[in-house]
Amino acid sequence: MITRTARRTPRHRGPAAWSAILPGQPVPQILTADQTVDVAIVGGGFAGLAAARRLRQIDPAARVAVLEAGCLAEGASGRNSGFMIDLPHELTSDDYAGHGDDRGMIALNRHAIAFARGAAEDYGIRRDFFDPAGKVNGAASGAADALNRSYADHLASLGEPSERLDAQAMLELTGSRHYVSGLYTPGTVMLQPAGFVRGLGEGLRAAGASIWEQTPVTQLARSGSGWTLATPKARVSAARVILANNGHIESFGFATNRLMHVFLYASMTADLGPAALRALGGRPRWGVTPSDPMGTTMRRIDGPLGGNRIITRTCATFEPGMETSEATLRRTAAVHRQKFADRFPALAGTPMEYTWAGHLCLTRNGVSVAREIEDGLYAAAVCNGLGTARSTLTGIAAAELALGQTSDVTRHFAADAEPVRLPPRPFSTIGANLFLRWKEWRARAE
Repeated sequence: MITRTARRTPRHRGPAAWSAILPGQPVPQILTADQTVDVAIVGGGFAGLAAARRLRQIDPAARVAVLEAGCLAEGASGRNSGFMIDLPHELTSDDYAGHGDDRGMIALNRHAIAFARGAAEDYGIRRDFFDPAGKVNGAASGAADALNRSYADHLASLGEPSERLDAQAMLELTGSRHYVSGLYTPGTVMLQPAGFVRGLGEGLRAAGASIWEQTPVTQLARSGSGWTLATPKARVSAARVILANNGHIESFGFATNRLMHVFLYASMTADLGPAALRALGGRPRWGVTPSDPMGTTMRRIDGPLGGNRIITRTCATFEPGMETSEATLRRTAAVHRQKFADRFPALAGTPMEYTWAGHLCLTRNGVSVAREIEDGLYAAAVCNGLGTARSTLTGIAAAELALGQTSDVTRHFAADAEPVRLPPRPFSTIGANLFLRWKEWRARAE
C-alpha cells in the first residue's frame, strides 16, 4: 500500500477580505460521514472547482467530491486581485511579454475565460462578479512608460489590440495624478473572486457535486485499484484523485524542492464615504497592474462588489515553509499605506480595513504540473502567479485526463518539462528574498 501523509495543511495570514466584504456568509458544509465517489478533488479553489465542473460536463453521472481545507473563497482563490488575464503576463519578465510567440497561450487563456463565463451563466453568478472590463498597465515613470511601449509593440506583433492612455486619461480613470501613462487591453475579466468562487461552489452543489469545506485531506493511501483519503472526521474512497492544491502538492511529497512558494500581500480600504468619493473622482471600477511586474497593483471596486473600496497589492516574499509571519504582514501593511498615499494624497488618512497574504506557487522554468503523477492520481497545480486563468486550465486538464480525454489543454501541459530543482537551502531562500527586495526597490516608483 502506498501512503502519503500531508506534512502540512494550508495556513493563511490576515482575513480573506474579498469574502469578508460580501453579505450572507454561508455556513461551511463539513464532511462527517464516509463517502465513495468516482473522483475526489483535493482543493476547492479555481483549479479544483474547474476540475469538478469539467468532470460533470464530460460525465454528468460522475460522482464527484471536492475537499477544501478551509472555506470556499477564503484560501488563495479569494486572496488574489481578481484579474483573469488573456494576454502574455510573464511575471519574471520586465514587461510581461515573456518569450517568443504567445498565440497558443493566449488561446488557452481565452479558453479558460470562456469556460469561466459559461460557469457564470449556467450557475447564475452575478454579472458584477464576472466583469469583462479589460485592464490597464499603469506607468508612473519614463522607464515604466518605455516598458508599456515595448509591451504594446509585442502585442501588435501578435495582432492583439491595445490603447495608450496619457496622464490625463489615467487621471480621469483613476482619480490619481501618479500615472504618466497607461496601456489598456480589452480582454481581461475583473472578478470579485470570492463571489465568483462561492457561486461556482453553489452551482456545482446544485448540479450534484459534493463540496466539503473545513475538510483538509491529511493522508492519501493507495487501496486496491483506487485511493482512500483521510480527513479529520471521515474517509473518502475514490477511483481517481485530483490534487488541485497548488503548491501543497509538495506537502504530499510531490515536486519536492522544485516549487517556489511566494506570498504576495494586499490591503483594502474601509468603505469610502461620499466625501472621500468626491475627493477621489475617477470611475467607480477599474484595475491597474504595474508596467513593471514588481510594482504595485491597484484596483477600485464599487457597491455591488462589496463597497466602494480601493485595493493595494505589492511586496513579495519567498517562503519555502508555505507560511508567512505576522511581522511581514505588518511591514507590508505599512508599505501599502505609503503606496496608497502616493497615489491618492487627498485620501492619505483613509484606514485600511483588511491586510492579508496570498500564497502562490511558481517554478523556475515557468511550467505547471497538470498530469497523472501516480496511477489514478492527477495533479492540477502550480499556477505561476496566474491563478485565475492558469489554475482553471490545470483543473480542466486534470479532469479530462482522469476521464481519458485529450484536448489542446491536456496536450499543452503534457509538453511541459518537469519543474527544475531549486538551489539548496538556505541559499535559495536568502537569494530569492534578496532578489525580490531588489526588484521591489527598482520598481519602487511603480
